[in-house]
Amino acid sequence: MISLPIEIKQKPTTNKNIGVFEIEGLHPNYGITIGNTLRRVLLSSIEGSSVTAIKIKGAAHEFSELPGVLESVLDIVLNLKMLRAKIFTEEAQILNLTVKGEKEISAANFDKNPNVEIQNKDLHIATLTDKKAELEIEVTIEKGTGYRTLEEAKNDKTPIGTILVDSAFSPVTRVKIDSEDMRLKGRVDYNRLIVEIETDGSITPKDAFEEATNILAQHFAWISDELSGKDKPKDIETGIVGSAIEFDAETKIEDLPLPKRVVKCLTENNVKTLGKLLKQKATSVECFNGLGDKSFNELKEFLEKQGLTLK
Repeated sequence: MISLPIEIKQKPTTNKNIGVFEIEGLHPNYGITIGNTLRRVLLSSIEGSSVTAIKIKGAAHEFSELPGVLESVLDIVLNLKMLRAKIFTEEAQILNLTVKGEKEISAANFDKNPNVEIQNKDLHIATLTDKKAELEIEVTIEKGTGYRTLEEAKNDKTPIGTILVDSAFSPVTRVKIDSEDMRLKGRVDYNRLIVEIETDGSITPKDAFEEATNILAQHFAWISDELSGKDKPKDIETGIVGSAIEFDAETKIEDLPLPKRVVKCLTENNVKTLGKLLKQKATSVECFNGLGDKSFNELKEFLEKQGLTLK
């Protein structure tokens, strides 16, 4: 029988954004197996935030030049892509910056937004070289997971003068794993897995580690339940899982007992919480790409069972 680990501990570090964790007593060869899996999830699946769009006054595109500004617009855009922030709401947020005169500009010069906490305020953005120089920037920051190219973000509603950028949402910037042999149960080939996690400060390494393990646990639990036939009872006509649970506005769409195709459609249309769903007009939701009549009716039936309706 495959034995479970015997201990997990977090080692002290001098940097709050770096966490080192040791898992001891892993069955032989399980160190690399579990370590590689955790690393992939940590780097790709933890929710974070990223700059998705930029507007710079006087710049129609990223290849423009601005008077009195040392950097090119392309350089400014590349600097802004490195902005790291924590968002306290599901909605996309706007950060504004207006600076005049000869000076160095950093992320600390952005106007305060109560829903956003900038993590790297010392990030260099641009240099104004003339007393009459002026720079106005509007940055859009959104929540997400993984990586999104600007081609995926493009749509017909993008305003003229808006510069879309590739977005790396993951708050985990680096993961290092190492597996070494240890003595246990009279053997010397049991594993000690060492996981070093570095984040951008918007989430602690420990919280990121816990979230990654929960993601994996949920997937394996679902697979196990499906194979063993222990799935939740479903309504025969709609396929919606019956539930007496009360949901609140912050409940994630993926945590609602809805068919997978409905969840996928809603999240792809940037509806990620129940609260945001209930703010949508029924006519708007009905027109979502990928949401057919059957899926829309299933969604309405679920909401009605909870005593809820769309606008």
